[in-house]
Amino acid sequence: MPDTGDATQVEVISRIDEVDQADWDACAGDINPTVSYGFLSALEDSGSVTAETGWQPQHLIVRDNAGRVAACAPMYLKNHSYGEYVFDWGWADAYERAGGRYYPKLQASVPFTPVTGPRLLCRPDADPSAPDVLIAAMKGLCARLEVSSVHITFPEEHEWKRFGEADLLLRAGEQFHWKNDGYATFDDFLGALSSRKRKNIAKERRKVAEVGLDIRSLTGDDLTDDIWDAFYRFYMDTSDRKWGQAYLSRSFFSLLGERLRDRVMLVTAFDDGKPVAAALNLIGKDALFGRNWGCIADYRFLHFECCYYRAIDFAIERGLATVEAGAQGPHKLQRGYLPTKTYSAHWIRDPRLREAIEDFLRRERAAVDAEIEYLGTHSPFKHSGD
Repeated sequence: MPDTGDATQVEVISRIDEVDQADWDACAGDINPTVSYGFLSALEDSGSVTAETGWQPQHLIVRDNAGRVAACAPMYLKNHSYGEYVFDWGWADAYERAGGRYYPKLQASVPFTPVTGPRLLCRPDADPSAPDVLIAAMKGLCARLEVSSVHITFPEEHEWKRFGEADLLLRAGEQFHWKNDGYATFDDFLGALSSRKRKNIAKERRKVAEVGLDIRSLTGDDLTDDIWDAFYRFYMDTSDRKWGQAYLSRSFFSLLGERLRDRVMLVTAFDDGKPVAAALNLIGKDALFGRNWGCIADYRFLHFECCYYRAIDFAIERGLATVEAGAQGPHKLQRGYLPTKTYSAHWIRDPRLREAIEDFLRRERAAVDAEIEYLGTHSPFKHSGD
């Protein structure tokens, strides 16, 4: 590992259970559950994240001069680019056609989770240099393992800027997020929309209500094994249709319900007492993070109701500021979810590949900015004079 001074020691661990949960969570904080020990350990203990699935843990641990864990970062050695949601297949193809070896690579992220959150996890009282120690350790591990690159996906904006200052290449993307403008009710939110969009959402919700489904937001003790069995069927059905493979094992969902019981919210639709659809969400301190959806029957507009409108209902009820509805989805715009920039940073060892990617990213960032600006002109919210 790189020289980080006498005051710190950097370790690489191959399983998260090699560090105490209290130490990891003291660095991760309680704002975003996806970087918590409970979430990451559920991925590993369920067999969803292992060397065999192409996600070999290489978590970084920084200890201060007293031996205390001062900072950490979730990181993985990967032999593919699945489950990342920031696509670099073109980079890999170009490099390998030029005679290079793109895989394995290092990925600092939360597997299968396109959620913005901290990647440089530091105790609040850690030395201010701790984030830079982690960044240096990422580069150092890349060199020591002789892999092509390090990719940090969905970091927070201030971390993204720090990666740029450390000479990593900066990439921007786009998601659609809902913002709570102090709404007391869903009708308050509807009142902020243009007449046409307001009527369309009301119609979609009315059509779902007319079917007579019982739709509940389940959390805590309501997340029984029977409910997880049903959700896993929905998840597998969606995986088979969209991706051809499932990333998450059945046991992951039970472990998630056990370890983050009050930070999981499953919008579940019942037809005559039988679960027929569900949307999985994680509850942050000030945001709701939408993750997976599945349905085993065809109900018009049910996807919008469970994934978007019930998430808004929940956020308003809990006073949460944001709903992040996951990757993709310009169709979310007309339902009140606005284009929001996301971030990634990339350390490329080969200067030839770095130069080519740097030029591409410069043009891509400009295109993302232009698209967000354009979509902003099509906001469903009332404009002045409406």
